[in-house]
Amino acid sequence: MLTVGQKAPNFTLFNTDRKEISLHDFQGKNLILLFFPMAFTSVCTAELCEMRDNIATYANLNADVVGISVDSPFTLAKFKEEQELPFNLLSDFNKEVSQAYGSYYDTFVMNLKGVSKRSAFLVDGEGIIRYAEVLESAGDTPSFQAIQETLSAIN
Repeated sequence: MLTVGQKAPNFTLFNTDRKEISLHDFQGKNLILLFFPMAFTSVCTAELCEMRDNIATYANLNADVVGISVDSPFTLAKFKEEQELPFNLLSDFNKEVSQAYGSYYDTFVMNLKGVSKRSAFLVDGEGIIRYAEVLESAGDTPSFQAIQETLSAIN
């Protein structure tokens, strides 16, 4: 698992507009990476809607938000549209980034293979991990309060 103080693994993934987004696109800005198991599931929807509803708080703390799952860009586009999410959702369909971040279930519910674990990482403008939380239970959500406190401390 990645830990605070480590350099965040770089990535390039497609967003819902089929545009490539990379970690280095956020250089100079704080970035909250939220790995989530599957679009359209209850806990994932609640988690991402929590971020949507508090997006101004994160913007005021100089942070962008990105959600990452192994869903296709097309599934994520529908999910983003239905939930009116104002941030990028990135498709890790090939499962490489989830694995690089230690946010990966080999086997998930219903014997589904290769699903992102619910995780939260805060990467600062220099590409250093400032907060890392990988949850074993997909029913749990990250500590949004801890993320906000960490952002306040580094700003």
